[in-house]
Amino acid sequence: MTEPNHSLDPQDWSNLRAEGHRMLDDMLDYIEKIRERPVWQTIPDEIRSGFRQNLPQQPSDLAQIHQRFMQEVLPYAVGNSHPGFMGWVQGGGTPVGMLAEMLAAGLNANLGGRDQMPIEVEKQVTQWMRELFQFPESASGLFVTGTSIANFIAVLVARTKALGLASRRQGLAASPHKLVAYTSAGAHACVSQAIDMAGIGIDALRLISVDAKFAMNLDELEQRIAADRAAGYTPFLIAGTAGTVDVGAIDDLDALADIAQRHQLWFHIDGAYGALAMLSTSIAPRLKGIERADSIAFDFHKWAQVQYDAGYILVRDGQAHFDTFATPTSYLKRETRGIAAGERWPCDFGPDLSRGFRALKAWFTIQVYGAEQLGQMIAHTCELAQYLKARVEQEPQLELLAPVNLNIVCFRYRPLADAHIELSLDDLNRDIVFALHESGIAAPSTTSVNGVLAIRAALVNHRTTRLDIDRMIDATLRFGDQLLAF
Repeated sequence: MTEPNHSLDPQDWSNLRAEGHRMLDDMLDYIEKIRERPVWQTIPDEIRSGFRQNLPQQPSDLAQIHQRFMQEVLPYAVGNSHPGFMGWVQGGGTPVGMLAEMLAAGLNANLGGRDQMPIEVEKQVTQWMRELFQFPESASGLFVTGTSIANFIAVLVARTKALGLASRRQGLAASPHKLVAYTSAGAHACVSQAIDMAGIGIDALRLISVDAKFAMNLDELEQRIAADRAAGYTPFLIAGTAGTVDVGAIDDLDALADIAQRHQLWFHIDGAYGALAMLSTSIAPRLKGIERADSIAFDFHKWAQVQYDAGYILVRDGQAHFDTFATPTSYLKRETRGIAAGERWPCDFGPDLSRGFRALKAWFTIQVYGAEQLGQMIAHTCELAQYLKARVEQEPQLELLAPVNLNIVCFRYRPLADAHIELSLDDLNRDIVFALHESGIAAPSTTSVNGVLAIRAALVNHRTTRLDIDRMIDATLRFGDQLLAF
């Protein structure tokens, strides 16, 4: 009796291979000709409603589903691959990263643990990051979804270090210590979210004001630490920022390291995109002190242009990192031989047992392009920010709203003195951004700087040029004038 075939592999591999080549060609065409497309376009109602179907019960033709993707999904993505995308700090990806992601998907490796070369690839990237940030060989690293989770892991390690290993069993309620942490008022919200998820409570995160450069106020930090100790609290962590989300400011990392050392606090750095400026010889000096951190969180999928998602956490004290997460169980027993060989697995350093092969696309990107070329690309985006700053300062109808530290420029359209305006300046600039998005020309975002709405251009994409800056500025002036005319 013939056994029924329940495999999901194709009966005709040649047809699958041909369709796969079409898919690959379509995506390479998409990347090669990205400039011919709008940055973003509104999703038509009929397209959106087509994704409200019931669960399909029967097979569909692969070629037809591929065409649905090409016609109904691809044209309506957020657009961060496009050189005109300037709204949020998102990398543009590379063809190399796309191909590496395909290889990783074909291998379908689970990097939770066991004796396999994909884990060695991840260890290689960790070695490179130790070298880049001047961390010791005992430092540990882990790929995660993004900096939000990397920050969370850092908080958990710092919490366990402060309270002892017993806290993993007994929880915060058993501890007499009332933990408090410190970060800048300009820090990303995921820092407070990490404190929340760690069970410490958002109120225990002290938001320190910023100075004229939007960096953390060091005098206020010292005062808050002293006041908290006097009030019976236990300070345990300072979270500095290398590249704040609103304006790209860099805290004085060296001074923060001094304060953390003096008060025996864990010094963490949220370097979501800014940390990898260490790849640039011209920008790295601005991050002086990052090599003194206890932990650094950052994303390869931002300035390093690796495909999403590829977040990373680097921890100086690898043993403390291991102690925070390792959970011995019979079904994860380590052996001396066979597939289950190995002493410490990636699942011992984070909450995930099921982990994709994120390291491969980072490994490919670093190997193919090299640190020097990546650093030059990063420096170029900062040069573009200075060009944009100059364009803003040249136009009487534009106003710069914050210092340009790295690659983020915050500005707004401001009518000439004799212009009649019905809208508030905030509403006017918000409508300008809407018009830019809907035109497909450029996609900046908005934020608040010193209480006013700013047009925020984050220059992260390696494809962006001065031409794209000029198109965005010209369109901003044109749409501003048009809105005033109504």
